[in-house]
Amino acid sequence: QVQLMESGGGLVQAGGSLRLSCAASGNSFSIATMGWYRQAPGNQRELVTTITSDGTTNYADSVKGRFTISRDNAENTVYLQMRNLKHEDTAVYYCKTIAGPTGSGYLYQYWGQGTQVTVSS
Repeated sequence: QVQLMESGGGLVQAGGSLRLSCAASGNSFSIATMGWYRQAPGNQRELVTTITSDGTTNYADSVKGRFTISRDNAENTVYLQMRNLKHEDTAVYYCKTIAGPTGSGYLYQYWGQGTQVTVSS
C-alpha cells in the first residue's frame, strides 16, 4: 500500500505562483509514474501533468509553459511549480502515482486526498 501526502495549496492572486508537493510513503514499493490532476466544481477530473521514473514529462496544453513538474526519486516526492496562475486554474489538485511492490511486476494507482488551489482574478 502506498500513501500520498499533498501540500502547498492555497489562495493566490492571478499572475502569482504556487508550489505543490506530494510525498509517497509505504513499504518496499517502486514508483513508475507520478502526476497531478485537477477537478474544478462541476467539471470532470482532468490531467495536468505526469512524469515517469526516467523524467519524461507530459503536460496538458492549458498549462504548458506555466507549470513545471519535477521529481525527487530518492525522496519519492513529486513537485508542481505553478507560475502565472489564472482564475481558470482554480481547482482541487490531486496527486496520483502508479506504483507497486518492488520486484512484483504489479502496478496499482494511488490518489492523494487533494489540495485546494484558488486563484483570485
